[in-house]
Amino acid sequence: MVTEIRVPALPESVSDGVVACWHKRPGDTIRRDEALVDIETDKVVLEVPAPEDGVLDRILIEDGATVVADQVIAVIRPNGGAQAAVAAAPAREARQEMPAAAPANNKPAQDAAVLSPAVRKLVAEHDLDPRHIYGTGKGGRITKGDVLQHIEQQAPPAAPVAREQPGTPDLPQIEEDRPQKRVAMSRLRARIAERLLQVTQNTAMLTTFNEVNMEPVKTLRDRHREAFEKVHGVRLGYMSFFVRAAAEALKRHPDINASIDGDDIVYHGFCDIGVAISTDRGLVVPILRNAEYMSLAEIEAEILAFSNRAREGKLAIEDITGGTFTITNGGVFGSMLSTPILNPPQSAILGMHRIQDRPVAVNGEVVVRPVMYLALTYDHRIVDGKSAVTFLKTIVDLLEDPAAMLLDI
Repeated sequence: MVTEIRVPALPESVSDGVVACWHKRPGDTIRRDEALVDIETDKVVLEVPAPEDGVLDRILIEDGATVVADQVIAVIRPNGGAQAAVAAAPAREARQEMPAAAPANNKPAQDAAVLSPAVRKLVAEHDLDPRHIYGTGKGGRITKGDVLQHIEQQAPPAAPVAREQPGTPDLPQIEEDRPQKRVAMSRLRARIAERLLQVTQNTAMLTTFNEVNMEPVKTLRDRHREAFEKVHGVRLGYMSFFVRAAAEALKRHPDINASIDGDDIVYHGFCDIGVAISTDRGLVVPILRNAEYMSLAEIEAEILAFSNRAREGKLAIEDITGGTFTITNGGVFGSMLSTPILNPPQSAILGMHRIQDRPVAVNGEVVVRPVMYLALTYDHRIVDGKSAVTFLKTIVDLLEDPAAMLLDI
């Protein structure tokens, strides 16, 4: 008895997905719950596991094809059934090599007892192997519709047509030393592009800047880094300090921790802070729920878990949904200064940057301090300039006296 592999239920508001990668090929032995294929949507990558032990008999939908929920994409046979199918393959091939009733295109005819005349003609015209076509007819027989669907799914994208430009009838071809490569944009990348364009058109974004002396945080971190990692099992980074400072500042400035919903302003009584994480597929922003109650160790552990799942493509839809404020750190890539773009419907986003030793004036003397530039982009429709500036200054004050922040004084 064969088992159909179907596309799982897709997240809310997601209509379809793309087959990103098959981890198994036809003929491979598979174990129950073993990963078979990844389905990429515009929000998350869904991992489809094997429902039972067996052998992957057929892949009906190849990489790059668009699929919808509950669509059949592959077939699994029990080990015995797969062996029988393999044993029967030479016999089918021998029948196909018989010269009798060969069509005009000299392609071997299929057994009329298996395929109807219309199906046999269509298969021969397109040089298809019926063993790779999934039949939906009675007893698994292949219908004309099955063949047409198979052809449509396997058809490569149309190549771009070169057009002559007026006055230049003989355009030069692309030179071999100037290669170009055209690849389809991933669903996640396309969704990111769509949201970024949306937010630039639908919000009144403005950015304010400040600088923070990171020496107090750096000294505290260096002094307790080894003990922290030994006790909590995670590395003490800078992000946890910024999350704590942002959560405290959001409590003091509720207009920053708000969003617009239609004609209403929604003030959130909790701090769900998103932390931007870069992956091969694009930028994702998992959410630290109730960050105002989290310790530095809990923040670091949660960020590490999110990072691992994001790079493995295993973030769930609930991991990246919601959020009242976002922090992004361009400093890990060497950025000195940037203007981050809002993550709608949030009203503000904080940009961290590279820590750089710089000369600064302290009590009339020039000294060298590790300084970071901070950027706060905010939606001017809901946040006034004064609120944005004082919010960012609050974060600076908290980071320049981390002991008082951690002691809640």
